[in-house]
Amino acid sequence: MSLTADSMRCGEFRTTYKADTTIFPTPMSRNFAIAGLIILLIVPQVFDAYFTNLLIQIGYYGIAALGLNILVGFSGQISLGHSAFFGFGAFASAWISNNFGVPVILAIPLAGLMTTAVGMIVGIPAARIKGLYLAIATLAAQFILEDFFNRADWFSGGSAGSVAQPLNLFGFVFATDKSYFYVVLFFMVVMYLAGSNLLRSRDGRAFVAVRDHYLSAEIMGINLTKYRILAFGVSSFYAGIGGALFGHYLGFVSAEGFTILLSIQFLAMIIIGGLGSVMGTLLGTVFIVLLPEVMEALMTTLGSQLPGLERGVSYLKEMAIGLAIVLFLIFEPDGLAHRWKQIKAYWKLYPFSY
Repeated sequence: MSLTADSMRCGEFRTTYKADTTIFPTPMSRNFAIAGLIILLIVPQVFDAYFTNLLIQIGYYGIAALGLNILVGFSGQISLGHSAFFGFGAFASAWISNNFGVPVILAIPLAGLMTTAVGMIVGIPAARIKGLYLAIATLAAQFILEDFFNRADWFSGGSAGSVAQPLNLFGFVFATDKSYFYVVLFFMVVMYLAGSNLLRSRDGRAFVAVRDHYLSAEIMGINLTKYRILAFGVSSFYAGIGGALFGHYLGFVSAEGFTILLSIQFLAMIIIGGLGSVMGTLLGTVFIVLLPEVMEALMTTLGSQLPGLERGVSYLKEMAIGLAIVLFLIFEPDGLAHRWKQIKAYWKLYPFSY
């Protein structure tokens, strides 16, 4: 019996640059991704509203966190004001749909474009400064936008906040968690695929070159100013889309929800997940979203044995996030993405250890 080349396939051998930069490196990884997407499609029909709510949070936070990872992990620029762009996207989408009668499904990407413009303006100092000075500049932008949210009654409703209309598509209103989950899932898949393709493109490789050695990148002809500002724009676009989804899910947007603490949580997502990793961003988002829920369940369980412990749940949640950042920086600085690669490498060679 003759054996064909396909039947004797024993590895992945790539002979072109295009084949070496695919989103899914192996057919198995592609099949697992498709299977995972199919499972997610049926999850809201099987699990209760609490579990669906957690998945929705992972969705819009994951989109915004990917934008921050493109800025920090791929272009090497720090930002402490990401939650302000997240909030601007939420307010912008509500403002567009409420004042101009634009359908919510169109207001969401338009809000992303408005946030891109704001992010590129904030990113202008990145052309001249970097490191700690850039972090301080983005922190200043955080407080400026927070003050803008509280004072711009025409845009955000001021301290009273703004109402965000539910998404209505062809007469069907996505007002429940089950229905809105599919909206968030659609945007998440599109944004993550777009992000993965961006990082395989000329611009994505320019981001990495600027991060690794900006002097060498400039010698090769890469415009540092252009790509640093562009990185802020792309990052802000993702934050705006995530914020718009957040606003229309809650139905109400208030400036109190977009403080520096949320920016720290976004940084925690990409640090714990892994800087410079698209999959790591998702893993880090899942970790940060589920960590407070796990802490609350643990405190509730131990509360019967340790009276008074339940009253400190809110403080313990914040402490747990800070502790997680410190522990990952010490023991797993490359994040969960690196650990996942090690696990895959182990099982690829199992039962051999070499």
